[in-house]
Amino acid sequence: MSMYYLMAQLPSLDGIGENAPPPITEERFHELCHCFLGKKAQRNLNRLTLAPPRDFEKSGSSLINAWNTAERDLRLALGKMRAEQMQKHFDAGDAVFPIGLLQAARTAVEMENPMEAEKFLNHYRLEFLETLRPMDMFSEDSVFYYGLKLKLILRASRFDTSAGKAAYRNIYSSILNGDRLEVLS
Repeated sequence: MSMYYLMAQLPSLDGIGENAPPPITEERFHELCHCFLGKKAQRNLNRLTLAPPRDFEKSGSSLINAWNTAERDLRLALGKMRAEQMQKHFDAGDAVFPIGLLQAARTAVEMENPMEAEKFLNHYRLEFLETLRPMDMFSEDSVFYYGLKLKLILRASRFDTSAGKAAYRNIYSSILNGDRLEVLS
């Protein structure tokens, strides 16, 4: 019954425009979840991330596991393609990437404007997340879906062109100078 109360209090994230502010903060979302979720679900909620580590622990949620796998693979494919473009080595391990993911990564890497590439990748991630949307909107996986979607929307709302250009130049210079940067956190 508590899941119904939780989901009924969360504002819809559907139809939010690119420049519209999110209808809820991540802090408020976690406050509401803290009141209604059990300890195991709260642990999973606290481990939701847009940047899963290369070797992540499986959670008790098939949605979280699918998200982490797909996001890790996307980041590895992007790293591999960017390295190939600069004629550098990148160890993607023995990962086999789905064709749709490879196409998305290739499209993003070929874009001249880094901001447009990030917007494209954010849109790709939102579309992928939509494929994971649970049929039962009153399940723990629905809460995790909501949490990931909120993270993606909040991330996009913080895109700053001038800060992005400065960070891009810094990262690109460090790569050209041979500094080692981690692609995955």
